[in-house]
Amino acid sequence: MSDTHLLAPCPDSPNCVSSLAKDEDRRVAPLQVAETRQASMTRLQALLRQLDRVEFDVVGQSRIQARFSSRLLRFVDDVTFYIREDGVVEVRSASRVGYWDLGASRRRVESLREQLAEQAPDARTSHYSLQDRHSPLG
Repeated sequence: MSDTHLLAPCPDSPNCVSSLAKDEDRRVAPLQVAETRQASMTRLQALLRQLDRVEFDVVGQSRIQARFSSRLLRFVDDVTFYIREDGVVEVRSASRVGYWDLGASRRRVESLREQLAEQAPDARTSHYSLQDRHSPLG
């Protein structure tokens, strides 16, 4: 399967980010979770279980489909994780409603990255934790 088919592409609206996006406005770095697919899947599921207002389904051996609900208005955002054999996690976060999400999708991915790094900091996770960060406004 080509990389472009691992995650759905982001729409033209600024309410989505993806580690596979071609344009910098929508691109985030993939998550560096563990050294194998199974270890990354286990760590990612453990983190998602700890978070409030998150529901998720494991789809096959390499995909997690999560739904994050906002605190106040209960908007639902879809987050898809594709875990590669080497443990690298491709990620896409998109708002279901609205044209612009005020950077919520990017903040969500970066928050997940930070929480994963805090759980088990190692050279691989720490190296990528600062990669590809920039303001959602610019």
